[in-house]
Amino acid sequence: LTAFLLYQFLIITKGRRAAHVLAGISVLVVIYIVALTANLEMLRTILATMAPYTAIAMIVMFQVEIRRMLARIGRRGWFGFGSRLKRREFVEEILTAIEQLAKAKTGALIVIERDIGLRTFVESGVVLDSVVSRDLLLAIFHPNGALHDGPVIVQNERIAAAACFLPLSMNPALMSQLGTRHRAAIGISEDTDSIALVVSEETGTISAATLGEIRRDLTLSQVDEIIAVHMGA
Repeated sequence: LTAFLLYQFLIITKGRRAAHVLAGISVLVVIYIVALTANLEMLRTILATMAPYTAIAMIVMFQVEIRRMLARIGRRGWFGFGSRLKRREFVEEILTAIEQLAKAKTGALIVIERDIGLRTFVESGVVLDSVVSRDLLLAIFHPNGALHDGPVIVQNERIAAAACFLPLSMNPALMSQLGTRHRAAIGISEDTDSIALVVSEETGTISAATLGEIRRDLTLSQVDEIIAVHMGA
């Protein structure tokens, strides 16, 4: 348990100013050990006098990191409850965005990663690594935006990248019936176990592709059900 908490704290502080503070404290500890070993009494006394106040100082300095660590543990949850709650939140954001995109007849393609990684496709687009939010999705797919033509990939419940390149389904029965977005949705679902959600810019209808098959003209509740079946959300 101690190792787990320390690991979480180190993950939170990595790359932040707190990491430099921890490095400084580590240097002081090394100096104290050297002073103790070399019988440098004055230096040892000064450092020993400072030690009782170190815990209070660390709480003050790391209050933001401590809150972030507790929130991280809470989001992870126990017995899967926290993770289900977080998953439910990001699904709601996607559904809300899809609803508005469909009403405005704005074309969109959102791919949700499952067990098979989509790193290759993420690297083909513009990396974002952002929290999933309705406003960000609407901004990405805005018709005048630079990223609106390509799909968005959601990885680990975050928007990993936009304007990615996906394989198109070469099924001859679909090539004449569906546009590029729908064929890309089917193509990525053929190669991986991801869920691809499509909004048609011509009709505003919503479709979902999974395991190489596509369901069209879906309601939001039907899309929600598909996500729940495949992701337990």
